[in-house]
Parts: sequence; C-alpha cells; structure tokens
Amino acid sequence: MDKQTEIELQAAAFRRLQKHLMEDRTDVQNIDMMNLAGFCRNCLSRWYQEAANEKGIEMGKNEAREVFYGMTMDEWKANYQTEASAEQQATFKVAFEENVGNKG
Repeated sequence: MDKQTEIELQAAAFRRLQKHLMEDRTDVQNIDMMNLAGFCRNCLSRWYQEAANEKGIEMGKNEAREVFYGMTMDEWKANYQTEASAEQQATFKVAFEENVGNKG
C-alpha cells in the first residue's frame, strides 16, 4: 500500500471513530472512556490540537474541542453529560494521572 493511501485510510478510520463517539454513542460518558481505555473525546480533541500546532496552525483547547465535538463543550455537557458517581470520579483521578498527567 502506498503512503498516501495509508494516510487516507487512517483519516477515514479517525472520522468514523469521531462519528461513532459524537453521533452514534453520545450515551458513553467521557469519564467511562477514560476509566476503561485511558483516553476520551477530550484526549482526541487534544491530539487533534497538538497535530495542528505541530503543523504551525494555531489552535487552542476550546477551538479543538469545538472542531471535534461539532459544538462547544458547554453545549455537549448540557446535551449529553451526566453526573459522575464518587466511584467514577475516584477511578478517573487515577486514570487521568496515569494516561494524561500534566499533558491535559
């Protein structure tokens, strides 16, 4: 497979993952993703931001989240985010430190 085709397939897979998380499975909470997989929608938007910045494209955290979420974080939270239990929050503290640390 040539490099350009590989890049296009990777981009298509990323777009499908984004659609899955943003349209098909809005019920899956970021805290659950972080607790189980070590990343969440915010991580994906941060990685998008970092890639843009590496290419010399100025993009802040909120702008990257809006690009990834298709709406502001306030809108996402109002529409889809639920309250996290004390247990979820405790697990999240560990998962966040292990997977994000001071990167977030």
